[in-house]
Amino acid sequence: MLFAVSLPFLNEIVALFLVSVLIAYVCYRIKLVPIAGFLIAGVIIGPNALGLVQDQELVDMLAEIGIILLLFTIGIEFSLEKLSRIRNAIFVGGGLQVLLTVAAVVGILFFFGVDWKVGIYTGCLVALSSTAIILGLFSEQGKTDTPVGRLSLAVLIFQDLAIIAMVLLVPILSGQSDSLTDLFFVLGKAVLLIAVVVLLARKVVPWILEKVAQTRRQELFLLTVIAICFGTAALTNLAEVSLALGAFLAGLVVSESHYSDHAISEILPLKTIFNAVFFVSVGMLLDLQFVIENPLLLLGVAAGVLLLKFILSSVSLLTLGYPVRVAAATGIVLAQIGEFSFVLERAGRVTGLTPGGFGEVGSQTFIAVSVLLMLLTPLFLHISPNIGNLLAKTPLKHIGQKRKEAEKDDSHTDLEDHVIIVGYGPAGRNLARVLRESGIPYIVIEMNPESVNEMHENDIPAIYGDASRTHILEHAQISKAKLCVIAINDPAISPRIIKLANYINPTIQVIVRTRYLSEADFLEKAGADIVVPEEMETTVRLFSNVLKAYMIPDEEIEQHIRELRAEDYEIMRGSIQEAHLMVLQGLDEEGLHTRAVVVREGSFAAGKTLADLKLRNKYEITVLTVNRGEKNVGNPSGDFKLQPGDRLVMVGLATRFADAAEIFRESEDSLDVGD
Repeated sequence: MLFAVSLPFLNEIVALFLVSVLIAYVCYRIKLVPIAGFLIAGVIIGPNALGLVQDQELVDMLAEIGIILLLFTIGIEFSLEKLSRIRNAIFVGGGLQVLLTVAAVVGILFFFGVDWKVGIYTGCLVALSSTAIILGLFSEQGKTDTPVGRLSLAVLIFQDLAIIAMVLLVPILSGQSDSLTDLFFVLGKAVLLIAVVVLLARKVVPWILEKVAQTRRQELFLLTVIAICFGTAALTNLAEVSLALGAFLAGLVVSESHYSDHAISEILPLKTIFNAVFFVSVGMLLDLQFVIENPLLLLGVAAGVLLLKFILSSVSLLTLGYPVRVAAATGIVLAQIGEFSFVLERAGRVTGLTPGGFGEVGSQTFIAVSVLLMLLTPLFLHISPNIGNLLAKTPLKHIGQKRKEAEKDDSHTDLEDHVIIVGYGPAGRNLARVLRESGIPYIVIEMNPESVNEMHENDIPAIYGDASRTHILEHAQISKAKLCVIAINDPAISPRIIKLANYINPTIQVIVRTRYLSEADFLEKAGADIVVPEEMETTVRLFSNVLKAYMIPDEEIEQHIRELRAEDYEIMRGSIQEAHLMVLQGLDEEGLHTRAVVVREGSFAAGKTLADLKLRNKYEITVLTVNRGEKNVGNPSGDFKLQPGDRLVMVGLATRFADAAEIFRESEDSLDVGD
């Protein structure tokens, strides 16, 4: 007789994910961010509504894993060098934000007769912002490394450090302890831990990851990254330091290696799952009955917290000399109550402390206001540039002027109109040499760690990672790329890269290398624009098609090909000095900014006129020619109706092609590839 294994919490897990998917899908259809959907799902399935999930402790444990993975990936995206550049923002800006917020709340509550100890406790609750939501939104929108993203991270890092001291202060504020010794002891351990992490980041972990990467076993690499993530978090937990801070430090450790981008791409699916659980867990805390009975109270408190945090966060950054535009935009982004405030609130409840000293009413008000402000955070991020620009036009605009130069120095130039080369074997290596000598921008994606190290030593832009992963292609800035050349010989992975590249950037041209001519039809059906079999002079065809895309005259390309054949490819095998023969005299702005895109079945463009697409007026893109079968239509009129299979030759800036991607993108259902 067979006995099935019973999982007591299985039904609750099913309910959690099923309702979350349904509500997140509805939010997607009505243009709400997924985070809002997960918070609403938590409210619905929680014990205070339908009660589909009663085990709050189980959900909290899964949510803690989500926070660890989120902070780990954020740590990877930053480096010790980047953090050193914002150290003043961390310790001065973040410190002022926390101290000013706590002082303001103490003053307000003291006016209403609340004891100063309760005021400090409540001020600590209000001072913290949502690390998970803010950094999650920045990461999702690619804004982590913007001035507002960096300053937000700086303040959030200090808040995560401060939560250690805040939790230790709770017994003192409640009267259960009078000693500050424990507080200073734990803070000392935190400083020591950070020093150890810096040492590991510089010396140990990059060596470990390189050895693991050399095995070329993806499952071993993923397990190693997970071990580093949770291992560091466990060490910080033993030292009685925040788990989230430990996860962030673990990410910093990995960020110092060449394999950081690949590590993110491997861990992203896990982060997505557990991060969703975190937001559901926050929503489950909300009591709908209390919200219905006290709407004016909650709206008033939420407005007060929003205004207070916006002003004080902005002022804290203005004291460092940052422009009003940047400080105000950062201030509105930080104007909510964070997830670690719930940890602090639970710690206070055990000792008899409640928000504002109002007992259960105070606790429910705190939870409801926190969830409401979290739901509004995507809106805060969306309007933050407008808030910053609006205040920058006021008399405050002269504040922070001296910081502009430092902000300018911290910027970096993005790639655009570049070639993405997948694979650094003989064909990819030769193509990279031609592009480098020709002055055409490019970046290489490669899975061989030795090749990546070689490229970094020779100042060749390279990423270690799997090009069939969304994160890796996005890190190569594929949305603004002109060409993607798949120079590897892997018929299993090439179609995935082709489909993903065309989905992210429908205006990109994809050139693929394959071994046999018989595979050409299969790859073309997958979306490849040009397939170059090895049987047909792979290397020559690869770079000749690239040069054609940059509008190099045909006679010049033919001359290069004749020279290669006549000299038995000695140019491609020769020294860098000999490669000067491939320097392009015809490269110009027109060649850089032209794109050819196929109108695909299921895209928005199919069946629309050029006037409907508003390419010229909205995106500043001009259609030069439309190719339909054997017919070429030059300078087509606005009433020209596009059909699936039409090929448009257009000219415009790379950033504008990225903005217009939605017009030519196929439906998501056609994207049959994993992340």
